[in-house]
Amino acid sequence: MSQIKPMGLVESMSGKICGHSDMYFFQKNGKVFSGKRCYPSTKEPTDAQLAVQNKFKTAQANAKTALADPEQRAVYEAAFKAQKKYYSLYGYVFAQEYKKLN
Repeated sequence: MSQIKPMGLVESMSGKICGHSDMYFFQKNGKVFSGKRCYPSTKEPTDAQLAVQNKFKTAQANAKTALADPEQRAVYEAAFKAQKKYYSLYGYVFAQEYKKLN
């Protein structure tokens, strides 16, 4: 199997290429990965799916609020540095806020 070196533009990219694209890129440990949504759902979301979406939105809002507050941010930064599971401070804070909603 051969190794592929992506062009400079893709090397620093993460997320979707544009709002209409179904192709995603992300980097982890210096490697670039891509993926594609092949069969997006065309059905209306169920009540359970809407509940999960609302929980995600709430956790996201709580994480942004926590990072905006200097005192909470300092506490989360100390805890983030002491762990090895999460790669970004925001990812760690989001996970902690999401756990609180269970």
